[in-house]
Amino acid sequence: MKLILKLIAGILAGILIGLWAPEWVNRLLLTFKGLFGELLTFTIPLLILFFITSGIANLPQKSGHLLSRTLGMAYGSTIVAGLLAYFITSAIVPQLTGSAAEVSANGALPLTAFLELEIPPLLSVMTALATAFIFGIGISALQAKGLKSVTDEGRNIIELLLSKVIIPLLPFYIAGVFAELALTGTVFDTLQTFGIILVMAVAMHWLWLTAIFVATGLALGSSPLLLIKNMLPAYFTALGTMSSAATIPVSLQATRNNGVRKHIANFTVPLCATTHLSGSIITITTCAIAVMTMSQGLAIPSFTEILPFILMLGVVMLAAPGVPGGAVMSALGLLTSMLGFGEAAVALMIALYMAQDSLGTACNVTGDGAIALWVDKFAGEQPKDQ
Repeated sequence: MKLILKLIAGILAGILIGLWAPEWVNRLLLTFKGLFGELLTFTIPLLILFFITSGIANLPQKSGHLLSRTLGMAYGSTIVAGLLAYFITSAIVPQLTGSAAEVSANGALPLTAFLELEIPPLLSVMTALATAFIFGIGISALQAKGLKSVTDEGRNIIELLLSKVIIPLLPFYIAGVFAELALTGTVFDTLQTFGIILVMAVAMHWLWLTAIFVATGLALGSSPLLLIKNMLPAYFTALGTMSSAATIPVSLQATRNNGVRKHIANFTVPLCATTHLSGSIITITTCAIAVMTMSQGLAIPSFTEILPFILMLGVVMLAAPGVPGGAVMSALGLLTSMLGFGEAAVALMIALYMAQDSLGTACNVTGDGAIALWVDKFAGEQPKDQ
């Protein structure tokens, strides 16, 4: 929650600096923004490479059908949630953000940074993704302990970079973004759109949770209201922690309160904490459509254009870092390579996503309870560990 307050402070500081600060202060902030953006671009392929490789290599062994069912349902839920967000957002947002897009197209940045430095990534995003799958599956199949140790340690290094450098410096990066918007005269239109999009994202979280728990309740002959009520402690815990992993103990108890067998809950809840991110994909899709509507040179993609992005995003979500903002950091590579996001669009995307990160996480962990109920239903009468 401190991070959210810092991001809000960064937005306000950036607006004030862009409107009233001396030229050298603005140029200094724009310099930091440019350098930080290069570091971010360099880090994204490494994040995808190490986190997805390690995630696949560390999937539970000898869990057979239970693993495939859980991953299949988590992926399916994530994809359907993303498509739902696309259809709703693409129908509503263009009606609300037309003026912002028009102003943005006419704005011109009057200042330049003191220093510009390029840091080319070691790999392209798609190369990193393909490499991660090949090595992740190979390490899992061969039980290659040496390579597994390397990828795990690489993941830990990138997670350390995220938690100690990138995430703490995000408020300054966001300040640079909003200072630039203030300099070009588009900041207030952008803020108005921000509020609308955040409300839409939270509304779609609850629409999705209602839909999956109503479907689950009808299929199992249980009360959807009771199922959701039992998961509320996990929802509110996630609001405070902003971490699916930190909410696992509460999620386990809430899932068992819904009647899921102990051995099923113990398997599905920790696995879904890192593989089922329906709330995150709703927010990412919603924010992406909004940013594309506001940005010059970007247009809302058609269904055939957005479908590959959402399918790939669902895969990337399977191994998103378990830190605040980890999901959007994992998605940045796809946003740039598949949807054509530039630096300004990426920065707006981060600001939008981080503003609601706790709510997206809460949707993720609450939805895990529905996945656990379905896995328990289809697991059959296996030996119970009550």
